[in-house]
Amino acid sequence: MKRLILLVGLFALGILAWAQPGMEYVVSTETTLAAVAQDVLGNPDFAPAIMRATNAKSLVDPSFLKISSLDMAIPAGAKLWIPDRTWAEAFMAFWDPNRPEDLFGGGKLVVGSWWTAGGEAEGLNALFKIYGEYFPDVQIVNATIAGGAGFVFRAVIKPRLIAGNPPDTFQLHAGLEVEGYSPETYLTPLDKLYEIEGWDKVLPKDLLDLLVYKGHYWGVPVNIHRANVLWYDKEIFEKYGLTPPKNWDEFFAICGKLKAEGVVPFVMGNAGGWEAAHLFETILVSTLGAEGYKGLWTGETPWTSEGVTKALEILKKILDYVNPDYAALSWDGAGEYLIAHKGAMMIMGDWTNGWFMSKGYEGYGWAPVPGTQGIFDALSDTFCLPKLAPHPINALGWLEVCGSKEGQIAFNTRKGSIPARTDLTPEEKAQFNPYLQSCMEDFARDAIVPSVIHGAAAIESWVTDFKDAVNLFLATKDVAGTQRALVEAAEAALAAMGK
Repeated sequence: MKRLILLVGLFALGILAWAQPGMEYVVSTETTLAAVAQDVLGNPDFAPAIMRATNAKSLVDPSFLKISSLDMAIPAGAKLWIPDRTWAEAFMAFWDPNRPEDLFGGGKLVVGSWWTAGGEAEGLNALFKIYGEYFPDVQIVNATIAGGAGFVFRAVIKPRLIAGNPPDTFQLHAGLEVEGYSPETYLTPLDKLYEIEGWDKVLPKDLLDLLVYKGHYWGVPVNIHRANVLWYDKEIFEKYGLTPPKNWDEFFAICGKLKAEGVVPFVMGNAGGWEAAHLFETILVSTLGAEGYKGLWTGETPWTSEGVTKALEILKKILDYVNPDYAALSWDGAGEYLIAHKGAMMIMGDWTNGWFMSKGYEGYGWAPVPGTQGIFDALSDTFCLPKLAPHPINALGWLEVCGSKEGQIAFNTRKGSIPARTDLTPEEKAQFNPYLQSCMEDFARDAIVPSVIHGAAAIESWVTDFKDAVNLFLATKDVAGTQRALVEAAEAALAAMGK
């Protein structure tokens, strides 16, 4: 974010007390905030933004004037902090005159997410660090709720929204997941912020399309993840002379060879109840192709199709080669098999890359899930602004950091994902590890399909039915019965969507 880099006048102060961009302004004669706003920003209506910026500044540097009201006389010699115009415009777009407390700075920022471990926690902390540097007057509250993919988190956050007690901002997958939060009732549209920040010019069109629901943007994306990645332990593959499988026949040939050698061929965890459905999603991409898979969620591809049957048969066969304790393990618990060189392959999203980095494990390789070469199964994490956020202006600053180039580089190099922004320079891309650099290249050229289990492809009720059908299949291994359940789930969801 250009304005977060150009910290005009800070070093003239001899301190870095408050890094919000802007400039120091000393009043020469007694005046009003409106007059200052007119003189410096060309618009008297920006007086509230100057009051907020100066009061926040005064909390960390008492030499700045503490302003008690918008109509207060500003004495000669008073020191004000003039925010840059972009910040002032954003403030005025989201400030509610009925909330005078927002003019005084400080307070809290309560951030809700499900990022609690490994690279995801490190990435979140990197965003907190940047936010704290720009807004040190604000106390950050990390309101995380453990549980991968956010299923536990969403069950907690919805009642809080309905009760009028939301956090200031919370994590939300791009796509149709937002439908489950009744955004027109409980969330603030962010169209104006997109316009002010220019995000519609630096985010890819496919992602922008996912971010729009009922004509509005509801979340600010901080990353792009890939779901269809096969991870493998290089030591095991080298020991047995293996190469990454390009199709399912090669995959099962590897599984058979490794099982005979006493190695767990494929590892999975499903303690969260979503991991097996994630796996099945990627198999569907392989058997149906990009357009066929996307058609499942629009009604164009029937769930009775042969591709769905084949995907279930593949999943059933995989269960012959999986670690027997998969039901008791989370996805990262299953990943420990690879780190210990006791398991060979794993299919999971590329947050695995960040987790491997946090564990100091470098002996992993990667490839597209068999049969999905040239397809990028995508999801994106965003943050939204509840209408009843207790500290909406503090949340506004958080959204700006999340959407900034600086924030996305700091976050994604630790999280193991790639920035949502497309305007990184070659030097900035070089900060990412080899996997992430390859992921950026694939995202730029591959066919993009939306993840269902991570909220992009379908409404929440459909995602739940999809997940439940897969979990029941793990016990029954009933291909025909499960396919019928998936057909019924699609019929119900499409009817609810008016299709």
